[in-house]
Amino acid sequence: MAARSMQSRTGRSNQRYGPHGERLVAGLVPLSQDKYYVLLIQSTGRKGWVLPKGGWETDETAQEAACREAWEEAGIVCTIAYDLGKIDEKRRPEQLTREAPKAEYRFFEATVDKQEAQWPEMGRRSRMWMTFAQAEAALQDRPELLDALRRSTIRRS
Repeated sequence: MAARSMQSRTGRSNQRYGPHGERLVAGLVPLSQDKYYVLLIQSTGRKGWVLPKGGWETDETAQEAACREAWEEAGIVCTIAYDLGKIDEKRRPEQLTREAPKAEYRFFEATVDKQEAQWPEMGRRSRMWMTFAQAEAALQDRPELLDALRRSTIRRS
């Protein structure tokens, strides 16, 4: 396996866009081996917790983009288990900005194989393992992320 970069990709020059100009975003629902916990990361754009996700670029598959984002944002190495499908933008038009335009999300369920002590965005983000109930509460203001969590096979009790 190639060495993982300690630099996050930046910019949008290689960003993929859908047929209606929506930004294509790939993300993971990273579960523990026993599926009792999901790893959430601190949002940098606003307070609260999110799932690892980011722009799907032209030189990678959606799965590769999701795993790259999980490494950059959460410092985890994962194995994708399931394609959770596409999730349309759920923000209202007035919530969209130039920095956060309309998006179409493609989420995958993954098992965390390794959690590193150092990762590209460790200075900007913290991470926390949560139960389904804790994660469901933490993602209440992010309906697209909540949808991805609920599509996963995480144990709910």
